[in-house]
Formats: sequence, structure tokens, C-alpha cells
Amino acid sequence: MNNQRGAALSGLLVWGIIIALVAVLGMKVAPEYLTYFKILKATKSIALESTGKTVPEIRAAFGKYMNVEHVESITATDLDISKEGNTIVIAFAYEKRVPLFANISLLIDFQGSSSGNE
Repeated sequence: MNNQRGAALSGLLVWGIIIALVAVLGMKVAPEYLTYFKILKATKSIALESTGKTVPEIRAAFGKYMNVEHVESITATDLDISKEGNTIVIAFAYEKRVPLFANISLLIDFQGSSSGNE
């Protein structure tokens, strides 16, 4: 018997297209998640250092941090600043639209908090 083994060219093309689409999606979405984690890190560090500060001072500190990190997805006015016990909690939520190709976009809802509850 002659048994042929291996992959057909059509199978390789299909898998190649799938891998290329996943790679393009990853390259477009990864920077947005990196930005989200920068914002989350900023809110946590500012919340730890904000004991005794006023809300405008906290917003100013966040604005400076976002300026240094070149983040434009969120501004200091988008923050929800509250106090739980003796702890300052900074929460945020925003949407980011990532264009994929042609007229197809991906809408991502980001939200986070310095308390880690969201």
C-alpha cells in the first residue's frame, strides 16, 4: 500500500491565514492592554502616596504621571476618587476602539481600581 503522509498545500494556506489574522489582532490589541496596565499601576501607586492629599492634588499627580508615560486614553478628570476607611481608592473606566481592517473595529471596555476590586 502507498500511504501518503503530510500536509496538503490548502491546509497549510488555511493555517497560515489563521495565524496571520491572530498575529495582526495581537499586534493591534497588545498596546492597548499595555496602556491599561500603565494606568492601573499609576492609580495604585498614586493611591498609596496620596494620604492627606486633596482630590485636585491627586488628579494633578495622575495627570503628571500620564504625561510622562504619554498616555492619552484617559485624563485626570475621568477618575473616580473616593475614600474607603482610611484608604484612598482611585477607580477608572474607559472605552477604546481599535481599528482592525476596512470598516471593522474592536471595542474594548477597560475598568480598574486601586483597591483591586474591579
